[in-house]
Amino acid sequence: MEKKLEVKNLVISFRTQNGYLRAVRNISFDLYKGETLAIVGESGSGKSVTSKAIIGILANNSIVEGGEILYDGQDLLKIQEEDFHKIRGDKIAMIFQDPLSSLNPIMRVGNQLTEAMILNGKARQKNAKKDFNFRLKLINTLLDEIHPENKARNKERCDTFNSFCIESTKLELAYNNANNAAIALSTDIENLLFLIEKNAPADYIKEFKEIKRELPKTYHEHVVHSDAKLEELYSTLDTLIKQGKKFDHELATTTLKDINAYLKEGGERKVPNFFRLGYYMLCNKDYQPDFSDIDKLDEMTLKYLMDNFMSEFLLDVGEALVYSRKKSIASMKELVKSKEELLGFFASDDIDLKKSEKMVKDFAKAVTAGIDRLSIHKYSSEFAFEATIKNNIKVYFSGIENNPKMMKKHDNMQAKYDSLVEKGKRPTWKVIPPLITDLELAKHNIIKTLEELFAYFEATIASEDTYDTPKMAVEMIDHFKEMASRVVYTVTPELAKAKALDLMEEVGIPEPAIRFRQYPFEFSGGMRQRIVIAIALSANPDILICDEPTTALDVTIQAQILELINKIKKERNLSVIFITHNLGVVANMADRIGVMYAGKIVEYGTAEDVFYDPRHPYTWALLASMPDLETKEKLDAIPGTPPNMIYPPVGDAFAERNKYALEIDFEMQPPMFEVSPTHYAATWLLHPSAPKVEPPKIITDRIKRMKEAMDNE
Repeated sequence: MEKKLEVKNLVISFRTQNGYLRAVRNISFDLYKGETLAIVGESGSGKSVTSKAIIGILANNSIVEGGEILYDGQDLLKIQEEDFHKIRGDKIAMIFQDPLSSLNPIMRVGNQLTEAMILNGKARQKNAKKDFNFRLKLINTLLDEIHPENKARNKERCDTFNSFCIESTKLELAYNNANNAAIALSTDIENLLFLIEKNAPADYIKEFKEIKRELPKTYHEHVVHSDAKLEELYSTLDTLIKQGKKFDHELATTTLKDINAYLKEGGERKVPNFFRLGYYMLCNKDYQPDFSDIDKLDEMTLKYLMDNFMSEFLLDVGEALVYSRKKSIASMKELVKSKEELLGFFASDDIDLKKSEKMVKDFAKAVTAGIDRLSIHKYSSEFAFEATIKNNIKVYFSGIENNPKMMKKHDNMQAKYDSLVEKGKRPTWKVIPPLITDLELAKHNIIKTLEELFAYFEATIASEDTYDTPKMAVEMIDHFKEMASRVVYTVTPELAKAKALDLMEEVGIPEPAIRFRQYPFEFSGGMRQRIVIAIALSANPDILICDEPTTALDVTIQAQILELINKIKKERNLSVIFITHNLGVVANMADRIGVMYAGKIVEYGTAEDVFYDPRHPYTWALLASMPDLETKEKLDAIPGTPPNMIYPPVGDAFAERNKYALEIDFEMQPPMFEVSPTHYAATWLLHPSAPKVEPPKIITDRIKRMKEAMDNE
């Protein structure tokens, strides 16, 4: 599965008046394309802080002490705010707990939807153009390196490809403009039909004139033909306008429906392959395409393109791709030679800052320089390696320098506190725990970063001779086509409105034409959340983060919103991070689940692992407190309260509330034990020497019932 997001060793604290609050403590997880990852835990567990870090909206008093959030070759913790604008809301969207926090109360919901689409559309055009030009220029450069004797030919072919892509985009732009005008006009006609049906007050003559004015914009040989039928409808519009306020309602309804049907029929026709057609028209300037038989047109233009240009250009592109990959692998082979030296150095006790920086300086630059920039698929850790390793070294040595100072400050405060107690006084303040760096963990992160990079290098080197060059070349041409299409896809206000109405309908908002012009206060809580979901989907994001999106809603509406999110995720193949405090909420929608407590992930596995084979006592507690229709006995409440993370416990943070706690739980944090290749839990109960403990009966009975129900299906 394609990995969309990687969170590695994330550590986040907050400055407070009482000291540093440890909100997230060294968590790691991956998110794959098309899956739902649920992060479950009580309030204060760190789940929402994690989601806000991903989207770059942490509070000003936050401190990111360590870790990475890798997406599309970037570490989201280290990019500038201006770069985040290209990602937030476009690539990664978020639905918040309270929909009113996402909506402008004095702005109509329709405008809030269209504004997002127009802004994101402009950004995508700009990025697509940049990507297209960069890759084509790089292919030209690589071909010159491979065949320096053919530089003129290489440039000519790349220029030809660029020229006919421009021609193709012009054709596609003309089609898009007409089709978008048809979509927008169709939406306006549907709105007008609705008003006529309801006999609502409106300036109908003005609307008829507007339709007459907009109709010519839909003319395109492929979208709407200017034939006798359309001329007849156009003439009828003139008749209605002349009738004035006493126009014939039946004639108006029939005419508008006929125009709308005509517009929609054009939009449903098969679209010609503009990429092929662009080359044909570049070579045959006076050619006028016949759109009556699209299959025949596509077949003819494909043969012409392949015979005259693309067959040879595909070979060129394939050659450039393989050459670029081999250069990258050659660099990897050289870098792998440093593996034992680097890992040995950082594993030793004899390391200092200058030596460490010297060891990685040239190595990190070589890693960045050796990246295969032509590859469509990015390995994020490779792109972020230089910044990551330098940051990890900085964290480690800052800890060495600052830990003694922090400990001295803490010891002085403790001594002052103890002195007051000895004198019989009761201090009104507490001793703030020192904010010290876990040096062992910091050093482990340095080594782990290197190990992961070398593992990737070795796997890539091993696959050196398994290229499918023709497939790689076709993928690259398809990528060029996609970027070219994005360049010409302009989101106009009219198109944005049409798409906004479609989105409102998709998320289950009735009468979107009326709702479009309403304000957030005119919607119920559930309807407001549907609007927020529509806004989040308006940019067609890769990742959707849902931060307790149903908590503020009643139970009936909760179920509807969950069903909607699940449906949209499947239809759009979205990757979803679902934040909740209720395991029951994600029972039917999560692919994998991370259970968080006191800033740490304490159990991690597939939904089946967590629901049918839970291993951590905190997961047991969550499941035992979860109601269902068949459980007769009293539900178990989780005793006590979560720990104050300004004063984090020494051992397992759940120990004080855990009736299964062992003595070691109060002394040492448990590591993450592997239950299976997909299932992990951080509890000393999984240690080979631990006593055998069974989950509560309420859970084992429930698991038994669920398994029996599955067997009977």
